[in-house]
Amino acid sequence: MAVIFGDQPPANTEKFVGSQPSGCSFWRLAAEGKVFYTVPADHFNCAIGSLTHGITLPQPRAGELPQLLDLMTGIGYLKMEEVPGFPTLPNPPKTIAYAPLGESPADPDVVLVVSVPGKIMLLQEAAGRLGILGKSPLMARPTCAVIPAALQQGLVAGVGCIGNRIYTQIGDHELYAAIPGRWLQAICESLRTIVDANNTLEQYHELRKRELATQ
Repeated sequence: MAVIFGDQPPANTEKFVGSQPSGCSFWRLAAEGKVFYTVPADHFNCAIGSLTHGITLPQPRAGELPQLLDLMTGIGYLKMEEVPGFPTLPNPPKTIAYAPLGESPADPDVVLVVSVPGKIMLLQEAAGRLGILGKSPLMARPTCAVIPAALQQGLVAGVGCIGNRIYTQIGDHELYAAIPGRWLQAICESLRTIVDANNTLEQYHELRKRELATQ
């Protein structure tokens, strides 16, 4: 999935119409094949997602973030001192567009990949080979923070939080990778080398297992 930030929407891209409960819900729509853009108001239903994307909630809804954080800290889900460490966009984008990568209406700022751990491993190795693996290569909650983290650090993986898994319906066996768009081509080229190397190493380790394992 492609995520595109801008002062104006990409050309020939339709505005999202309707309501979604979270910013990551738009990821699901893009994964389903939809191409569209949103404005900050479309993200107001998600206080945490608004926080990570630098979006300020309007005054009538400003209390929703502290209320949600009170709930999360009250049930032991997180500690309040963790919140300032969440990666965030430095400036709120005026528009955020989403699309399947192959139908992206403009060069993506971030590419989101959903896959199984073995495939995310390959992406991380490809990024590591280039020296662009994020300093927090495996992130926990909130999942939406993988987007600003990727822009700031390089490729990061996300385990997916419970809210994200409810809103996007990804499987329990799946993880995320967030790739800075500016590094996408280089990572794809590096991935070819990494896949070939892993195929060779697979044969090497299978042989050693047969030769050296006694039970």
